[in-house]
Amino acid sequence: MDWSGLQEQLFADSWNEELGLHRSNFAFRGRPRADDDLSTSLVRLGADRATIERPLLRHFRKYAARDAVPEDSTWNWLALAQHHGLPTRLLDWTFSPYVALHFATARREGGSDGAVWMIDYVRAHELAPKKLRAQLEQEGGNVFTTEMLAACAADFDELADLGDDFVVFVEPPSFDDRIVNQYALFSLMSRADASLDGWLERHPELWRKLVIPRELKAEIRDKLDQANITERVLFPGLDGLSRWLTRYYAPRGG
Repeated sequence: MDWSGLQEQLFADSWNEELGLHRSNFAFRGRPRADDDLSTSLVRLGADRATIERPLLRHFRKYAARDAVPEDSTWNWLALAQHHGLPTRLLDWTFSPYVALHFATARREGGSDGAVWMIDYVRAHELAPKKLRAQLEQEGGNVFTTEMLAACAADFDELADLGDDFVVFVEPPSFDDRIVNQYALFSLMSRADASLDGWLERHPELWRKLVIPRELKAEIRDKLDQANITERVLFPGLDGLSRWLTRYYAPRGG
């Protein structure tokens, strides 16, 4: 694979005849190592997920600022918690293939191949329970907002009661510039112990995994920097500036 071939694969099937525009139905997730799976931070915590999920979120809500979310709902608090690093059942995705490429190439991983995961969220939602599909149709949307999700299920139990294992993609509120600039959305499984990897194995037609050869990473990184897809943009503020400068001045291959 080369740079041109990568572009073709990232933007394959992006033409939307109804809109008359190139608008991909894929969500993208970039990883620095091709052997990374799609485990959530809650899974990686290693505890009983169903037992600790509620106390984690309850205490986050207790100690966070009262006006931290635009509306008091489970899904707003869950999105905010994920955004700030709390282990949750959510998984980070982006609408932008270039943002995904940034996360696949920003870290030096000892010469490992990277990867970009792609999931067709429109087709994934066609497999969601009827109540969720009806909500999307009513709103004329193809991804959920936290408000749309709350209209169907107020909490974890109500979400699980809608049907068997399923996944939905949710756009979080615009908490800050970071979430806006990263063009972010989250995947949400119906149960805390449900596996997105396992779900995708049952639906191979909905996803792709593009492996990025380690020898191509440097070229991709240079071209992303030239296009201003950097930490300065994706992590606005001094933290992002420091990340960018650290990476920029680190010896290549270090």
